[in-house]
Amino acid sequence: MIDRRSFVGAGVMGALAMSLAPRLAFAKAETDKRFVFIIQRGAADGLGTVAPVGDPAFAGARGVLAEDFAGASKLNSMFALHPSLGRIGTLYGQGQALFAHAVASPYRDRSHFDGQNVLETGGAGAYQVKDGWLNRMLGILPPTSARAIAISATVPMALRGGHEVSSYAPSALPDASAGLLDRVSMLYQGDSQLHALWSEAMATRALTNGMTNDDGRNAAATGALAAKLLVPENGARIAMIETNGWDTHAQQRIRLGLQLRGLDAMVGALQAGLGPLWADTMILVATEFGRTVAVNGTGGTDHGTASAAMLLGGGVKGGRVLADWPGLGQAALFEGRDLRPTIQLDPFIAGAVAEHFSVEPGRAMKALFPDAGAARPVEGLVRT
Repeated sequence: MIDRRSFVGAGVMGALAMSLAPRLAFAKAETDKRFVFIIQRGAADGLGTVAPVGDPAFAGARGVLAEDFAGASKLNSMFALHPSLGRIGTLYGQGQALFAHAVASPYRDRSHFDGQNVLETGGAGAYQVKDGWLNRMLGILPPTSARAIAISATVPMALRGGHEVSSYAPSALPDASAGLLDRVSMLYQGDSQLHALWSEAMATRALTNGMTNDDGRNAAATGALAAKLLVPENGARIAMIETNGWDTHAQQRIRLGLQLRGLDAMVGALQAGLGPLWADTMILVATEFGRTVAVNGTGGTDHGTASAAMLLGGGVKGGRVLADWPGLGQAALFEGRDLRPTIQLDPFIAGAVAEHFSVEPGRAMKALFPDAGAARPVEGLVRT
């Protein structure tokens, strides 16, 4: 015999909870603004994403990696977009995609873990801040707009903090049968706490019905899933999506091309799923640091410094590459090997958030990046 408490303790509920996200609790919406943060874990190569083909040192410095851009369409006289980013290139042509290049967080070493911690906490150094900038952002938004969810099995650092958030991830386990779900619902009848949590989980399951048919593991499915969670009137307004696999130490041409193709499909699925809400949506794509300018002996690149970030969405003042280009000549490189940072990522993010949500820029900067000192948010990122 088994009661509901031991049922939970036996782990069955844990498995179901992972697939059904039991902590979703959303109220009436007050704004149509949506914000999505896609993190590229592993240090994405900005030079291989938005290539400075107009830099006279580019082809020689990048060697075989420059061949990807031989026939690529140019964004302007300096930059070309990787051919795998077809949908994002279309957004650029429509003025809905903006790239910031030679951009970096305050982190200047080469540890993925430390770099991601700085990127996500918004601190000046690793592990100096205990909560994430995306969580702190919720505190400057109207309460009904501060509903956030991570498309992840666990809540990533950027979303951790004092404001309640949710997480959702497709389960690797077989779907629970309708009969089992009915029996669990009966078990929870009369328990005010567990019944409420279970009801919320079932509501989320209804929102995502159909997405788990292919396990939701490919990038396009993840983008479509995120859109399903963002579209409903009582759904989330903020979402974070984790993408892995950007650490291209070997065979970068193949691996980066696949990664970028996946990112492109994810963004395309988000746009399609959001429909008219795309006009009020901003997507930020950023990584913890860039990669070396030179190619290593295995056709890849190693941990570097500056990279590229993206802003995508219907309101983005796009069709531009924001860059104070430092050059790729040997004398211009950071520590003789990396793209030199000339744009700070934190003010770029704060400026984007402030303009998207109509928050006073100084307030956004102070809340999201309190250790940034006198840095001022970047302006002019959203159409007015």
